[in-house]
Amino acid sequence: MIHKGPRPLVLCGPSGSGKSTLIKRMFDEFPDTFKFSVSHTTRAPRPGEENGTHYHFTDKETIQEQIKKGEFIETATFGGNIYGTSKRAVEEVQCLGKVCVLDIDIQGVKQIKQCSHLDPFYVFIKPPSITELERRLKARNTETKESLEHRLAIARSELEYGETPGNFDIIIENDDLEKAYEILRNFIVAKFDLHHKTGKVDLSYSE
Repeated sequence: MIHKGPRPLVLCGPSGSGKSTLIKRMFDEFPDTFKFSVSHTTRAPRPGEENGTHYHFTDKETIQEQIKKGEFIETATFGGNIYGTSKRAVEEVQCLGKVCVLDIDIQGVKQIKQCSHLDPFYVFIKPPSITELERRLKARNTETKESLEHRLAIARSELEYGETPGNFDIIIENDDLEKAYEILRNFIVAKFDLHHKTGKVDLSYSE
């Protein structure tokens, strides 16, 4: 059972939805309220990355054994490497009295809904349209034709799940960044009973 503390906040959305920008603004405004859990990964550390700060670096055998024991709330494989969020990582944030933020994909959301007692709030960030999403991804100049099509195919699937009633507590369409952040801000202020000036969170759960 996850340590009882502030309910976690799960944010999900297709690549190019502007989710990362909204999360950064939330952290900037409420620096003492929110904290990311430290994920585990089997990939090698990159220059400047510290174990326990950026990731918990581990090996496949160890993490697979921990997964079998039910120590993880969600895992995913990218590029042959396993990534995951452990129950302990979330507990460590909750013990600090902070809201644990999980920036995960749809598969991670489904796993958390099925396998854990986190009882988080679920927020889905969506672009105004697939056409706009494609424009944003092209503007990055980081996608090949094949990778762009792959991302758009994933996004269509994510949007189908994200827009299904009942899967998320709130769906925020990021057509205008200021308006989208205002909606997100109003949601977290209400759910976590935030004091606007201090950014402190009331540890009692808000319904």
